[in-house]
Amino acid sequence: MKALPVEPSNVPVAIGSRIRAARQSQRLTIEQVADATGLTKGFLSRVERDLTSPSVASLVTLCQVLSISIGELFVAPETHLTKRDEGPRISLGGEGIVERLLTARSERRIQIIQAVIEPHGRGEAELYAVDCDVDVLHVIKGRIRLILTNEEYELSTGDTVTFPGREPHTWVNPTDEAVEVLWVLVPAASR
Repeated sequence: MKALPVEPSNVPVAIGSRIRAARQSQRLTIEQVADATGLTKGFLSRVERDLTSPSVASLVTLCQVLSISIGELFVAPETHLTKRDEGPRISLGGEGIVERLLTARSERRIQIIQAVIEPHGRGEAELYAVDCDVDVLHVIKGRIRLILTNEEYELSTGDTVTFPGREPHTWVNPTDEAVEVLWVLVPAASR
């Protein structure tokens, strides 16, 4: 089989912001990186702003000092867009609730669920726990009661409560109006 010819691209590859992010995440100054690499501060500044491209040798040295692989600079980030009301419907239990997953199904670090709870909708009758480390409930619109083992919270629009993910809880919409909330689970629940 004959290979198709590949047209070279003249589109510049922007890696400067990733180099800057790697440097800043390690709390290094441009001066410290310049000293470690033997490159000038001005050159590094221009690289970070994508005003110049480093040679392969300079790039290798820079990546070694920053403890990143060259490949990391060129990999496209994994992004996932969920448009309003288009997230897949899921069910974590309860009555009178429509839940939509806003994060990618494959995302394991965090899970965000948008829920619309009908008037007098409620979670499970018995307290239950979600298999995650941190559970966050944020009220977008309306009022909801969160019931934990030893305390209850009355939450209104704009309120947020954070609690251990494995803490037994349930919830109820005590009003005659629908409630919209976000559940944020870290890491994503395996339930």
